[in-house]
Amino acid sequence: MNRKIALITGASRGLGKNAALHLAAQGVDIIGTYNSKADEAQELVADIERLGARAVMLQLDVSQSERFEAFATQVADVLHSRFDRQHFDFLLNNAGIGLTANFVDTTVAQFDLLMNIHLKGPFFLTQNLLPLMADGGRILNVSSGLTRFSLPGYGAYAAMKGAMEVLTRYQAKELGARGISVNTLAPGAIETDFGGGTVRDNSDVNSYIAGNTALGRVGQPDDIGAAIALLLAPGSQWINGQRVEASGGMFL
Repeated sequence: MNRKIALITGASRGLGKNAALHLAAQGVDIIGTYNSKADEAQELVADIERLGARAVMLQLDVSQSERFEAFATQVADVLHSRFDRQHFDFLLNNAGIGLTANFVDTTVAQFDLLMNIHLKGPFFLTQNLLPLMADGGRILNVSSGLTRFSLPGYGAYAAMKGAMEVLTRYQAKELGARGISVNTLAPGAIETDFGGGTVRDNSDVNSYIAGNTALGRVGQPDDIGAAIALLLAPGSQWINGQRVEASGGMFL
């Protein structure tokens, strides 16, 4: 029986890296992407292989949608040469950036950058990769708790994530004939280097979030990696077209 293969964008760091390790621990092989940190990407390959899974890391800037056709060809080559397969099973649209600007101060350049990475990127990357995805596979789009609660400075970022949540439902509807389920995972505030590491490194911000979270603390990367592995695990196929928030009960 073939092992499952997950393709994870932005896998070299943060939540993507954590998700890759959790999935590898469950016996899932990994095709990951990185943008610029090749050394970190290769360190992740070594970590995954120590867990008994196989891994390949490919360079990809998800803001450059004109490259996606060539990237899909590269994925097809890797599937054949490294895994002796024609299809992969799971797609995790995770790659992203943090950008803080109040609505009145947001520039066209900032808006376009967020759109290209968080909306246009996963939209057309998924489209290009669908022929390589196995029937009965899973797509998981990473959103944000900021689509449910509002904090100043995140309007443009949250708008892109909100659009992805709508797109998730349409993907689930249109891809159901192939048995592909599509869901959104919306993390709350997590201690990573995302957005300059503010949640992790600013004690005032950390305490404020912890005080407004039902479980009394800020999220850890393992909280999200485990949630991703759960949503891609056997037995969760019937969950489809849903937004699942993993925030510890933030701003309830």
